[in-house]
Amino acid sequence: MTALDRLSVAGIAAEVQAGRRSAVAVIGDVLVRLDAYDAIQPAVWIARFEPDALRAMAAAVDARVAAGETLPLAGVPFAVKDNIDLAGLATTAACPAFAYEPEQSATVVAKLVAAGAIPVGKANLDQFATGLNGTRSPYGIPRNAYNRTWVSGGSSSGSAVAVAAGLVAFALGTDTAGSGRVPAAFNHLVGLKPSKGRWSSTGLVPACRTLDCITVFAGTTEDAALVDTVAAGFDATDSLSRALPDVPRAHRRIGVPRAERCRWFGDIESEYLYRQALAGLDAELVEIDLAPLDEAARLLYDGPWVAERTAALQDLLLDNPDAIHPVVREIVEGGFSYNAVDAFNGAYRLADLARITAAMWDQVDLLALPTAPTSYRVAEMLEAPIALNASLGAYTNFVNLLDMAAIAVPAGSYASGVGFGVTLMGPAGTDRALIDAANAFFPAPASPPPLDLEGRMETVKLAVVGAHLEDMPLHWQLTSREAKFVTATTTAPTYKLYAMAESVPPKPALVHSEDGAAIALEVYELDMAAFGSFVAEVPPPLAIGTVTLADGSMVKGFVAEPRAMTGAEDITSLGGWRAYIARG
Repeated sequence: MTALDRLSVAGIAAEVQAGRRSAVAVIGDVLVRLDAYDAIQPAVWIARFEPDALRAMAAAVDARVAAGETLPLAGVPFAVKDNIDLAGLATTAACPAFAYEPEQSATVVAKLVAAGAIPVGKANLDQFATGLNGTRSPYGIPRNAYNRTWVSGGSSSGSAVAVAAGLVAFALGTDTAGSGRVPAAFNHLVGLKPSKGRWSSTGLVPACRTLDCITVFAGTTEDAALVDTVAAGFDATDSLSRALPDVPRAHRRIGVPRAERCRWFGDIESEYLYRQALAGLDAELVEIDLAPLDEAARLLYDGPWVAERTAALQDLLLDNPDAIHPVVREIVEGGFSYNAVDAFNGAYRLADLARITAAMWDQVDLLALPTAPTSYRVAEMLEAPIALNASLGAYTNFVNLLDMAAIAVPAGSYASGVGFGVTLMGPAGTDRALIDAANAFFPAPASPPPLDLEGRMETVKLAVVGAHLEDMPLHWQLTSREAKFVTATTTAPTYKLYAMAESVPPKPALVHSEDGAAIALEVYELDMAAFGSFVAEVPPPLAIGTVTLADGSMVKGFVAEPRAMTGAEDITSLGGWRAYIARG
């Protein structure tokens, strides 16, 4: 298998501009990578330029450099989400019946090409950019680059995977409700969502035209910033373009949600990763009320803004509704139920919420929110496509409605290998300030896990505190399942340990208690099937629940029913089961 290490925008551009490497050589490497990953995930792409066409583009870049031109993106390969026009390839928005041949590239694409970047092809997406999960395309499902059992995030699914898999150095996505941020988080990427109007939307198939933003996925903030310097700027051909000056913004006071307002949808791992990310911020954390932001978010899918999506697809909905993905059609048809009165009332309420948000910026410099509160397996998403998709937008849907800029940055990894991210947000015009803040708070994000090239095994971490410890009587139940030792540690200091009465072999009961102590334990990792068979053998009054470790993380582990306390001896003061056994 060809090495699919990530490509660097700044690195490639510097090498090609300096003549240390040719653009033709860069494209030669890209073609090898594309062939290799096509065997893994061909659904990343809807269309690509032929190899000879790509070599010709690269040779043209080399000729421009040789002629003395300074090209900030010299020879840098990139992908274009297939709801953005790229001359020479059809624009489909992931709907074959909608496809058309653009006469010219979108303004942003043209600027990037003029700067020396080389467009490789059109990336897959949730049809008509309607979705945050990446499963709604007739061209296949681009799955998470780090665990293909899980969703890639959407709607810019192919764009994110193309960068994560090292096929291109950056990719253009779009963002109406979070499509440029959620896939970035899940694939360990940086996702820059500019202020509305900062980047031209000429040549973009609209989802909600007043909210849509073209975005960039990259491996680092440096690379995202470099693309922004080329792509940003007023465009007279775009009636929604704005000449936005860069607004300086401190990042001393960071707004975070009140704990009771955080929504994790049962995902304790996300909560832990977010708290860990906040703990690393060198700033004052100021709790804010998310209620106004949540209310604004509901206007997008539970209010009249759905009708803006309907307006964009009205002709196709009326003339050929079966051409539209069933889930997308169900969502977009909902817009027909709103009228002009609803639209005006919605606009008035949004204005009220925007005024409240403006006051919030007097209290905090920036917001730092989870990019997404959880993630899902592809199979889960397909079973409940609307409800689960809505969960993914809990911290993204309000951003464009309330005219914010945002940058999603990697901030950890789930046990599955899927990425977790934090998004920094600020008022319109603070794009460069957000990049600076991202560099300050997340200067060197951890390297992502290995790509999932052969099918990643699903595993579960299990904490054991008694008879399953190494060299104890039931340890064989782990070794026979090829459990892998992870670490020896303790619980959080909120547990009590009891020696159960008349248990053969002797076994303890671990019970959560606020006046408890740290209890010694061992953590093992089992594949999902082995874990399931292990759980099936756990006898009452014991059970498998969730145990909090000393570092605040949570894993599966032994817990006990109340009847386990009957006649039991409190051995908490000993600190663990080994000390109890040694006591004799």
